Amino acid sequence: MPNQNEVASAETKTGLSNFQKDLIISAAVGLLCALLILPIAKNLQMKQSLALSLLVILPILAAAGMFAAYWLAKKIKIIYQIAKFVLVGALNSFVDWGILNLLMFLTSIVAGGMYSVFKGISFLIAMTNSYFWNKFWTFKKISTEEVVASEPMQSTAKEGLRFFIVSFIGFLLNISIATFLVNILGPRFGFSAALWANFGALAGTILGMGWNFVGYKLIVFKN
Repeated sequence: MPNQNEVASAETKTGLSNFQKDLIISAAVGLLCALLILPIAKNLQMKQSLALSLLVILPILAAAGMFAAYWLAKKIKIIYQIAKFVLVGALNSFVDWGILNLLMFLTSIVAGGMYSVFKGISFLIAMTNSYFWNKFWTFKKISTEEVVASEPMQSTAKEGLRFFIVSFIGFLLNISIATFLVNILGPRFGFSAALWANFGALAGTILGMGWNFVGYKLIVFKN
């Protein structure tokens, strides 16, 4: 697998074509994040007008962030790949939270054993989403031909297994901190049950993403 500098250098050398594709993908990721915020806003009884405005704001911000990363990468090439990872991480977080809030909204369950089940479902879907985005965009190899020539099925299976193991540990960390905060510690600081449930989800996401970043870089998509 090419190292990060080679990938970033190749992306820069391919000119505006690949860069424009990344801008479009970034805007699409921003739009997906905005759509996933809708069930969160609904469950937390936020103003729908604010949530709907994000359908325009987030795609613009995502593309602008990737544009800034493109120019910063001329000095520090790894920044471009980091920007992709962060954007994919944001999408995964909203996949996790969006599905969690949709399940809570549909069932009116915000704590207890079923909350942990809902959190597990939302995290597993987000993990699957993460694998494909990170493999085919964040850590994408220089060309499809190189992938076919240098990465046989056995290698792909091993990569998938490493991803599953790293993500499963992240899953346990995510679920554990969320469950501890929601079911053991309980709502604090005047938070409502629903808002505290989302705070638990946020804490789990931060811990899980920190572990996943290290694991993906050093174990799953290593050189």
